Amino acid sequence: MRPYSKGPTPYPPPTLEIPTPHGPARVHLREVPAPRAALILGHGAGGGVGAPDLVAATRTANELGVTVALVEQPYRVAGRRSPAPAHQLDAAWLEVVEALRRGRLSGLALLVGGRSSGARVACRTAAEAGAAAVVCLAFPVHPPGKGGDPSKSRLPELDAVKVPVLVIQGERDPFGMPPKARNRTVAVVPGDHSLRNSSTVAGALRRWLPRRL
Repeated sequence: MRPYSKGPTPYPPPTLEIPTPHGPARVHLREVPAPRAALILGHGAGGGVGAPDLVAATRTANELGVTVALVEQPYRVAGRRSPAPAHQLDAAWLEVVEALRRGRLSGLALLVGGRSSGARVACRTAAEAGAAAVVCLAFPVHPPGKGGDPSKSRLPELDAVKVPVLVIQGERDPFGMPPKARNRTVAVVPGDHSLRNSSTVAGALRRWLPRRL
C-alpha cells in the first residue's frame, strides 16, 4: 500500500473494526511498503485520533518506514466522550493489539503509545503487549493543581515500563513534567498539554525513533 502522506490518495486508508470485551474498537491503518516496524497509538480521554500530535507522530513514523495503527477505544466508537474505567481501556487495548499482531501487523516489531490517557494505557499494558518501546505524547503526570499530592501521581505507571520510552511534553503542561530516567527520554517542547505545534512533535520523534528500529 502507499504510505500515508499529506497529499490526496486514490483510495481511503483501511479501517478495521475489532471486537473487544467492551464493544468494538476501530483501527485506522496508515501503512507503508515494506515496514521496518509498527506503532500502535491511542487517543486522549475526550479526543480522537485526529489530534494534532497524533497526526504529526503518524506522518513522521510513516516517513521513517513505520506502519501506524490509530486505535479508537470502544467508548469513542459508541459516541461517548467520557472515558471508560482504566481496566476496560486496558482490556480493549490488549484485545486490539493481539488482533493486529495476528493480522495486519504480523511479524513486525511492535511499538505502542498514545496521547495523554492513551499514553497511560500504553504504559500500563506495555509488558503484556510485548512492546519493544513506548511513545508518550503529553503524559498526564498528575491532575492540574495536584502536583504536591503523591496519591494523585501517575508517575508509577511510567516508571513501571522496562523498555525504552519517549515522552514528548509541553513546557507549560498543567499536568506536570515527568523526570528523565534510565531508558526514558523526555523531550520538552514549546506549548501546553495540547501539543498543537506539529513540527516540534515531529522533530522529537524523528530524533528518537530511528534508534529503536
